[in-house]
Amino acid sequence: MENLESLKQNLSSELRRGTLLLMVLNSLNEPQYGYSLIQHLADIGMKVEQNTLYPLLRRLEKQGLVDSEWMVGQSRPRRYYSINQNGITIRSHLLKEWENMNQILIRQDQGLEEDHEKLD
Repeated sequence: MENLESLKQNLSSELRRGTLLLMVLNSLNEPQYGYSLIQHLADIGMKVEQNTLYPLLRRLEKQGLVDSEWMVGQSRPRRYYSINQNGITIRSHLLKEWENMNQILIRQDQGLEEDHEKLD
């Protein structure tokens, strides 16, 4: 059996992977290339590796939720990603789902606190 610290890290990583899709969709209102998106996510506290982000971006594009185009910038061509209308619709749905789940967790946690108070 895993030690508690290892288990906490693994489960935290699993939770982060589940929320990354929503964070990426939330971050693509303006076109961004992969590295700028990695920096943006790190700036808001979500560190993500290239080998995690790029497959997710390709999957979102294949699913029709983001568009990409090559642009030549100051240094070299870069692929810029942006959310499209389908992605906006899905993002809105996922945000509502997230809010619903968050409210359920808050109510559940409050119920647990009340149970603990009764035991004291």
